[in-house]
Amino acid sequence: MKNPKPKPLARRERQIMDVLYKLERATVGQVLAALPDQLNYSTVRAQLRVLEEKGHLRHEDHGLRYVYFPAIPRDVARRSALRHLVETFFEGSIENVVAALLGGEVSQITSEELDRLARLIPKAGLSQKGAPPNSRNKGAKIDLKKKDLRKNERTF
Repeated sequence: MKNPKPKPLARRERQIMDVLYKLERATVGQVLAALPDQLNYSTVRAQLRVLEEKGHLRHEDHGLRYVYFPAIPRDVARRSALRHLVETFFEGSIENVVAALLGGEVSQITSEELDRLARLIPKAGLSQKGAPPNSRNKGAKIDLKKKDLRKNERTF
């Protein structure tokens, strides 16, 4: 049977998970030291327990201390978070995500990054005519040429 999907994270829980993904394994004290603001030791310990109950992390006994580590591999968590972001803010459209990344003053995409993106699209099983039939982006056109990507960058 497949494991149930972990429950969404609150802001502080996300911060703790970020610390654990960065450190890979950590005690309460190590997590506490790596968090951006001052918290009480027992607050962090309680949050770690809640995260464990939600299925996001596990612990091992090391003497008198618990050492916590993520229960979900980082790449799985990354895909899940990205899927949630695309669904929530971009109506499930990868095209809208790419347009947002390429547009605006925040985006300073280099020619090398554009080249890598152009090479990734065919590897993902996509063609110039659009996404696979079972995709939510039915009919979405994907430009594979760097000059087309640069042109699109200016229009969004």
